[in-house]
Amino acid sequence: MPEIISIISSWSIPVIIILILSFALLKRVKIYEKFTEGAAQGIKTALNIFPYLLAMLVAINIFKESGGLELMVKLIEPITEKLNIPGEVLPLLFLRPLSGSGSLSYTGYLLKEYGADSYIGKLASTIQGSTETTFYIVAVYFGSIGIKKYRYAITVGLFADLVGFFAAAFICKIFFL
Repeated sequence: MPEIISIISSWSIPVIIILILSFALLKRVKIYEKFTEGAAQGIKTALNIFPYLLAMLVAINIFKESGGLELMVKLIEPITEKLNIPGEVLPLLFLRPLSGSGSLSYTGYLLKEYGADSYIGKLASTIQGSTETTFYIVAVYFGSIGIKKYRYAITVGLFADLVGFFAAAFICKIFFL
């Protein structure tokens, strides 16, 4: 069985590419022209997103380096201790809405430090999949297309992140403790 999965895995991308190209040829699509058109639009999008992305990265680094992250963790730790949520995963509550790569690198640290099969490793991984990069989405995507009035988007997004964090902790507590 593992051999079949390995074969399917190694051939899936080439098969998908061949199917797409075959379908395009059947529909008489000018593949090269459409590809270069899409690449040009992709570059324009990347240039539009870049200032917002840079601003987010600077803000995240200022937040972490100023001690703001540590302060936020210390403030919420008494509450989460009563809920049996390990203090080691608390930075994810604040990092994940800000930066996917920052929270992923912290999750990687937790996995390396405690192990992927540890409760902390499983909880961190579940939190990573249960929450979203709310501020990143608002700053980069909303900013790049010119949305200025994102009134409730941040509030709802942060509420969803909070629910996702505590739901992940609850589910992991049921299944892994």
